[in-house]
Amino acid sequence: MNTEISSTQNKRIKNLLQLQEKSRNRRKERKFVVEGLRETGLALKGGFDLLEVYFCPEFFSENKFKSIPNFENSNAEIIEISSEVYKKLAYRSSTEGLLAVFASKENSLKTFNFSNNHPLILVAEAPEKPGNIGAILRTADAANVDAVFIANPKTDLYNPNIIRSSVGCVFTNTIATGTTAEIIDFLQQKNISIYAAALQASEIYTEMDFTQASAIVVGTEATGLNQEWRDAAKQNIIIPMSGAIDSMNVSVAAGILIFEAKRQRSFL
Repeated sequence: MNTEISSTQNKRIKNLLQLQEKSRNRRKERKFVVEGLRETGLALKGGFDLLEVYFCPEFFSENKFKSIPNFENSNAEIIEISSEVYKKLAYRSSTEGLLAVFASKENSLKTFNFSNNHPLILVAEAPEKPGNIGAILRTADAANVDAVFIANPKTDLYNPNIIRSSVGCVFTNTIATGTTAEIIDFLQQKNISIYAAALQASEIYTEMDFTQASAIVVGTEATGLNQEWRDAAKQNIIIPMSGAIDSMNVSVAAGILIFEAKRQRSFL
């Protein structure tokens, strides 16, 4: 054991709190904090570099480290913390006694490549709520899409609320971020058809052919997709609705559209 920390005023603990609470610090230090055994394991399986591990023996025994995939291959510093320190750091009411610090990834389009010739991509335009982003990432993981692109993100991917709400799927998906113009240009260069979920000039989504390289684009419930996406789309698509409103939660809409694409591809 390298270190033991029992004070909430310890410099390292204060730094952890800053990483949890401030996007600016996560970007500057290129680090983020993960809470929980499953999420830590998923981050390791996703190829993230584990830097430090903090555990509270009151909740987490040392032999549990053996159950974390790929943990033995990391060179992380292991630090024991008191229950007082852990409770200061933990977000969850049901604690597991484990926090980990990882190095961030670039999430850039510049070096992005696909492993097949007809990828299925889910694009989210300017999602604001971490809960919606997390739900979108869970949907993408369930459908095993080839990539998730987030255009004009309003928060960084390593926000603790996104990690929690995605149940670690921020680590299981292949994700890139960029401006709307950058992502449209990338998709067009790769000859990937864009299908924009929009009310204007739309066709019913089940009438589309998603079996070729396709990007399904969803926007916010409040404003929908901007004109750039509607202009770039091969076709605007719509989910028919029979109630009094004309929109639904963005993560629900994404799920309906992505799984229709998966249904079509299951017959290939």
